Amino acid sequence: GMSYRATGSTGDGYTFAKAAGHTITPLLPSLVPLTAMDQDVPQLQGLSLKNVMLTVKDNSTRKEVYREMGEMLFTHFGISGPLVLSASAHMRQMSPGRYTVYIDMKPALDEETLDKRILRDLTEFTNKDIINSLGKLLPKKLIPVVIRRAGIELHTKCHTLTAEQRQALLTQIKHFSVDIQAFRPINEAIVTHGGVDVKDIDPRTMQSKLVKGLFFAGEVLDLDAYTGGFNLQIAYATGRLAGESAAL
Repeated sequence: GMSYRATGSTGDGYTFAKAAGHTITPLLPSLVPLTAMDQDVPQLQGLSLKNVMLTVKDNSTRKEVYREMGEMLFTHFGISGPLVLSASAHMRQMSPGRYTVYIDMKPALDEETLDKRILRDLTEFTNKDIINSLGKLLPKKLIPVVIRRAGIELHTKCHTLTAEQRQALLTQIKHFSVDIQAFRPINEAIVTHGGVDVKDIDPRTMQSKLVKGLFFAGEVLDLDAYTGGFNLQIAYATGRLAGESAAL
């Protein structure tokens, strides 16, 4: 594959296969971190979030292409972590701004319950600044970003917050958006999407349909899957089959 070059792979297999007459489908990074367009995201570098709901929407088709609950990480360039890597596998037609990631920081709470929780915290810290009053609800690094995105001045006193401002705060907590610029470089990806077209391969033996005695296995093929051992299984299964078939 073209990805994960620390393993020694530089994508030579695609060149060899093409020279032998095989079709190579477009090569893209998959299971890869994402760069963000938002200027405030780098402020969150190093922040890890657990038990959040991540949703990806395609702004061209206005369709949701991915939704899952789990863990993610903010970085100096954008976002990463298990949820983001899996989400990247659904973002094939990448271009700046085409995809937006939405993060629900409190998926276990519906909006009505979360509003009551926010109101309770504001009441508890009624005479304090809003920036010093959300520590029980959000990670410290996230608080000023969420407040600014809600259009609230950081030193607004809790007791002066309007219902509209509270709703804006709730919206940011339940629908924190990250506009995606691009994939990180393919050499940072875990796997490569694309490769030798499987239509040219006999799945019973992994032998080329075009060149007798030529066998294919693993990531050089146009096969990829989620993280979690599935790509390793593809490599093991096709490798064993190709080896046994070649030995006959």
